[in-house]
Amino acid sequence: MGLQDTPIKNEYRSLIDNVVQDFYLPLLKEATTYKRAVGFFSSSSLVEISKGIATMASKGGKIQIVASPYLSDEDIEAIQKGYEERNSVIEKSVLRQITDERLDYFSMQRLNLLATLIADGIMDIRIAYTEDKCGIGMYHEKMGLIEDSEGNIVAFSGSMNESATAMSINYETIDVFRSWGGANEAERVKLKESAFYSIWNDCEPNIHVLEFPSISKTLIEKYKRSAPNFNVDNEQFPDKIYRAPKGFEDSSSSIGPRIPNDVTLHDYQKEAISTWVGENYHGIFDMATGTGKTFTGLGAIAKLSEDLSDRLAVIIVCPYQHLVEQWIEDIVRFNMKPIIGYSSSPQKDWKARLSKAVRDQKLRDDKSFFCFVCTNATFTNDFVQEQISKVRTPVLLVVDEAHNFGAASYSRLLDERFTYRLALSATLERHRDEEGTALLYSFFGKKCIIYPLERAIKEDKLTPYKYYPVVVNLNDDELSAYEQLSYEMSKCLIKDKSGRYKLNKHGEILALKRARIVAGASEKLDALREQIKPYIHDNNILVYCGATNVNDDSVDSSNSDIRQIEAVTKILGNELGMAVAKFTSKENMEIRASIKEQFQRGDRLQAIVAIKCLDEGVNIPGIRTAFILASTTNPKEYIQRRGRVLRKAPNKPYAVIYDFVTLPRPLENVSGLTVEQAHRDLSLVKNELSRIKEFGRLAQNSMIANNLIWEIQDTYHISEENDKEGITDNGRD
Repeated sequence: MGLQDTPIKNEYRSLIDNVVQDFYLPLLKEATTYKRAVGFFSSSSLVEISKGIATMASKGGKIQIVASPYLSDEDIEAIQKGYEERNSVIEKSVLRQITDERLDYFSMQRLNLLATLIADGIMDIRIAYTEDKCGIGMYHEKMGLIEDSEGNIVAFSGSMNESATAMSINYETIDVFRSWGGANEAERVKLKESAFYSIWNDCEPNIHVLEFPSISKTLIEKYKRSAPNFNVDNEQFPDKIYRAPKGFEDSSSSIGPRIPNDVTLHDYQKEAISTWVGENYHGIFDMATGTGKTFTGLGAIAKLSEDLSDRLAVIIVCPYQHLVEQWIEDIVRFNMKPIIGYSSSPQKDWKARLSKAVRDQKLRDDKSFFCFVCTNATFTNDFVQEQISKVRTPVLLVVDEAHNFGAASYSRLLDERFTYRLALSATLERHRDEEGTALLYSFFGKKCIIYPLERAIKEDKLTPYKYYPVVVNLNDDELSAYEQLSYEMSKCLIKDKSGRYKLNKHGEILALKRARIVAGASEKLDALREQIKPYIHDNNILVYCGATNVNDDSVDSSNSDIRQIEAVTKILGNELGMAVAKFTSKENMEIRASIKEQFQRGDRLQAIVAIKCLDEGVNIPGIRTAFILASTTNPKEYIQRRGRVLRKAPNKPYAVIYDFVTLPRPLENVSGLTVEQAHRDLSLVKNELSRIKEFGRLAQNSMIANNLIWEIQDTYHISEENDKEGITDNGRD
């Protein structure tokens, strides 16, 4: 077999084709020489260049690479002003790009292979730059030549950079020409061949090519660790070396996940998957709640499994049981039979199923794919961790609501066992935990998509909304307790590693108590009675409560301190005669499913009263009106709550959000405070302002929020510049 026997398309587009597996792998398998002019030199570009060369290198093939240095403005200035000798500046710029950043198993194998090929004289790298009367610059041409033992040559050129990022963007294309094609194709091949020869030998006008033995030496010293793995392509892309490109292959049944025929992904979902593929199947999907994170994640799983011929183990982790249940519905649609792992799993023998799946994938290729979905808590189980460590096929870890995995209890389990990685989250950045956030980026990689709420509303993926802030105040007892806790918290401040102040452990406990006072402010019950009256005959209503107690004067005074959710349920159900149900972690799977079904129908159930159970991932699109009695200071949580309300549903032109804003005292009383008293109010006031601004900025009736913001800022003499100063609560509702 040779190049003429390999199906080749005239053009490859990265969103339609997998350029590595449809083009490089099958062609380079037949090659004896590979000549490539690429963009910028870097470790990641070397990894991409290596895909497909293992077989030809093992047979003595030769590889020539021309790359450009990434010259910073400082580098160019140093050259122009003669601060340093030109070659020295270029050499240093190239050496800066040789890093260990995010080296997964296959990247390490590939760089080790390349270092060996360089040491053995099989691969040669030269550095090119441009220079004319205007100055020095980078060489950007992208082209390549693949030649077989019979002298057949395939030339290609276009916008495709051999780097992970460039291979991911949907508009990247390469054009292909064959020496045995028509006269025009053959002529194009000759022109590319002549151009590469001139560049390689430093004969091309305005292009200079340099050899740096120090770069080769550094690559060998940094990456050569062991005997080269010439089977790395087959390990990472099993059987795909022999697969015909799209448009030529026969369809066949699959044992692994596939996108179902009745599911059509949006363009932004396809782009996210394409970018993730280009990042070596690492990355983060940062998508607003309700924009299809789950389907995008499942589409990515299907893409990887297809690329690996279903030789893959998939581990999907969700924070709560109800999210696992929700994922299962879609997992099954995508042609998977999941093993379901958590304490009350409907699969009572899930541990035995997982053990058998791990054994089967080691023994039989046709049994190599399996999917295990579990809760965060189950994931940390010693049994589960032991089974994952036994898996011999590549493992994909998918973490839903991945911000939770920045915590030490989970992050300690993120290691090299997981060849491929995908994080899903509408709010990945952890609140006041820069170290945990950095760890998530380090492990999962870059954001492959950022699809914010404003874009989702603009593109009609989420419904628009109206926002009504409802101001309530702390009563005298609540304000006294709040101020006492604030005073005690002021003595619990310590400096973190960055020199910023934060609360110590005792201070965090006090902050939690203080947050519960705000969440349970007794005025909220009377305000709710008033605000919900116009809706007592409506349905599709959600009321968010805090995990706190309230004082309700309408109940027996000897037992007036009750949970807020109980008080709200009593108001809606007993006082107002509405059909209402609680949706909390205490309701089992069957009850929650029944509540969701009745709520969607809207014929028997008018309102759901919830605490935290709806915060992450639960899909109830029918919600039209929400009353948010309690919010945390963590933007992640109140942004999630808003997302619950904005999911699209029939007959839902817009949603309505009533947000109960808690201030220490009526605004008209602030002018009589001392400076010190007013200052003690600022922590709570600024926290509430932040949420009003976030909710109000995208609302259809934003002026209502803006007027309240201006009134609060004017009363407390808060400017935009100092609005974010001060200590805020670490507490949760």
